Amino acid sequence: MAATLLGGLAFLPTGCGKREATAPGPESSAPAAVQTIGVSFETLQTEFWVAALKAFEDELARRHIKLLQAIADGDANRQIEQVRNFITRKVDGIVVVPKDAKTIIPVIKAANAARIPIVCFNRPPEKSDAQSVAVVADNFALTKETVAFLIGEAKKAGGRHKAMILIGDLGDINAIGRRDGFEAAVSEAPETIEVVARVPTEWNNEKAYAGVVNALQANPDINFIFTSSDLHLPSIVSALKNAGKYRKRGEPGHVLLGGFDGDATAYQMLKDGYLDATGVQDVYFEVEASVQAILDLRAGKPVPETLLDNGFVIHAANLEEKAPRMWGARVRK
Repeated sequence: MAATLLGGLAFLPTGCGKREATAPGPESSAPAAVQTIGVSFETLQTEFWVAALKAFEDELARRHIKLLQAIADGDANRQIEQVRNFITRKVDGIVVVPKDAKTIIPVIKAANAARIPIVCFNRPPEKSDAQSVAVVADNFALTKETVAFLIGEAKKAGGRHKAMILIGDLGDINAIGRRDGFEAAVSEAPETIEVVARVPTEWNNEKAYAGVVNALQANPDINFIFTSSDLHLPSIVSALKNAGKYRKRGEPGHVLLGGFDGDATAYQMLKDGYLDATGVQDVYFEVEASVQAILDLRAGKPVPETLLDNGFVIHAANLEEKAPRMWGARVRK
């Protein structure tokens, strides 16, 4: 299926292609025609979004492209107005972090009408006739891989483990993928893992803390915890400390602990020996791929509708090797 953007420039989606998380080479410089890209983020309330915005600033500066920045603060209507402002200012491309999959559709259609290529960063839009490129983490596969690693550690320790998962806001498709990845992994190891608590968080740390406290009170022998975002690690740590269960790897009573994102807290906890693994979203790949997609569309080159960030699982054994690509490690430094 092909749709036309930018007049004579063709947008040729080629299906959901997977690309490895590697940076584009130095030869992928910006065409002279691309002078300005507008970037609209839904929020800056987590370290991930702050790190991503900084990566866009650095990447566009490296390519000598001007950045127009806007933050919607969780307001879908504000995001629509921000994109309309970008269009009025005749930007050469737009990158948007959608508030959600549905409300972003009018934003995409406005960019289509103006013949400006648009990329949805880290959250895909709902299926429609609106034309965009989504650059997203493979939430399901990366979560499954991370949890499988934790299950491997559980098998080494021996015995059947009682598990808890912290589930994100299920209005966010990323949270759904991470929940489903967890469930897929544990379903393959019923002899090792028994899930006794599923804690809804809605990406809220107070709710996460209360849920973990309640789960530990109901099941004091929980010894396996996975959080759908490293955002909730401080809440988990507080709850484990209060329950007298916060122990390092190798210590008696250690609770196997894993997460998803790769933030600065996760990096420090890996170094200190309290976190067993986390699935890292490769922010730098996602940013580079987003910018390159706009350049390619402007040049009339075919671009897949979905560019997948495969990410990677980081743990004690590969920490030194993988840390340079972990965005949380760069933030911590």
